Amino acid sequence: MKFDIQQLHWTRIPKKFSITNEQIKIITEPHTDLWQRTYYHFRNDNAPLLQMETEEQFFSFEVKTFFESKQRFDQCGIILYLDSENWIKASVEYENNDFQHLGSVVTNNGYSDWATTEIDSSIKSMWYRLSRREDDFRIEHSFDGINYKQMRICHLEKAKGKIQFGIYACSPENSSFKATFTNMEITECKWLAHDGQQPEHSGQKPDTDF
Repeated sequence: MKFDIQQLHWTRIPKKFSITNEQIKIITEPHTDLWQRTYYHFRNDNAPLLQMETEEQFFSFEVKTFFESKQRFDQCGIILYLDSENWIKASVEYENNDFQHLGSVVTNNGYSDWATTEIDSSIKSMWYRLSRREDDFRIEHSFDGINYKQMRICHLEKAKGKIQFGIYACSPENSSFKATFTNMEITECKWLAHDGQQPEHSGQKPDTDF
């Protein structure tokens, strides 16, 4: 499987964008976002997404992002979007002049789960890697495209068989910025199979002789 721009399709096409083999640019529109219910109690589902489909069960997708964010919650990154209530995203969300949130959101059956860490607001570029092992996923980030660090391992309940994945950008508040995506590549799965404790077999009784 190769990353082919001819296979990309929009969910909610933005007004301003450009696509070449080398880079993709998106100009975000105000009040665009993705979130479902948890804590805030609102449901936002209007961010533009550019994705491709695959039934491949084991692969990794990498992309480099550049962002000129300047307003709270401005964000761009990777997305795996099945429908409004089942998706994964990872991005840097601008907060203020001091810090921004490097984080990920996993939404299963209409409830979003956000995990973040703070990074300096001077950072304007980030690499991401999304890896699939059937219906389990790993999200990583990197500052240089070489040394990746794990952000999250998660399960997506509806990710059986065919999925969609790609990139997104949005501005939840009254803002707009340019997001640029380069170095998009699909490889064999770089998230290796677990080699430690093995799964318990159904019906196996625990050892109580001690």
